Amino acid sequence: MKKVLKVLMTNMSSKGQVVIPNEFRKSLGLTTGTPLAVYTDGSTLLLKPVEIPAADVFENLLKESRKAAKSSGLKRSDISKAIKKVRNESRS
Repeated sequence: MKKVLKVLMTNMSSKGQVVIPNEFRKSLGLTTGTPLAVYTDGSTLLLKPVEIPAADVFENLLKESRKAAKSSGLKRSDISKAIKKVRNESRS
């Protein structure tokens, strides 16, 4: 079954704030403080709720990342160099 795109109108304030219509907030379970990612392709704006993982999920991811880095021979100094390089490139 094809989903129907629902469109409601809202306005942006002078501070850049946008009110998400109550109907959308309720149907998506959005509450005060819900983090939203903001995407654009230059002509379209997309707000997407971001689910912040629980601490144990993040710790597991970190543990697996460290294991993968170790098995591939990466050292902390390699990672530090890569971070410095990216930061320098983004400043120029």
